[in-house]
Amino acid sequence: MFRSLGALVGDLLVVILFVAVGFVQHGTPLTTENIFLVGWPFAVGALLGHLAIRAWRAPFRIWPHGLFVWAITLATGMAVRTLFGAGTEVSFLIVTAIVLAVGMLGWRAIALWLTRGERAAERRAAVEETPMGADEAATDADRTADAG
Repeated sequence: MFRSLGALVGDLLVVILFVAVGFVQHGTPLTTENIFLVGWPFAVGALLGHLAIRAWRAPFRIWPHGLFVWAITLATGMAVRTLFGAGTEVSFLIVTAIVLAVGMLGWRAIALWLTRGERAAERRAAVEETPMGADEAATDADRTADAG
């Protein structure tokens, strides 16, 4: 639960950071209201992406989870902006796609790298606790048959 909520928060932080940096670059006042007005379509997209791909199952995975959440975030954000008459110029689309991809996929790559030891330990513990599987049993039976 914590990881899946963390993944959504991570994606929402990327959206907020994207909007805030855009305001600074364009000399627009950096207010909570402005961030909300520009960011909410992408925030809704991120939430829809998490729900559509059921990202809570593997929230830090880049493929397919991160990529689909990014694509749904981008598509939803642009569609909502179009519906409300906000700017959707090609240059904005390209910059948005690149920045959101780097942010949303980048933090996942960092999280995977930072937790690689933890994930390896979890896999080792799961193997040690799991009774001999069918593949291992078949291998043992083959060895017994070959010896006999």
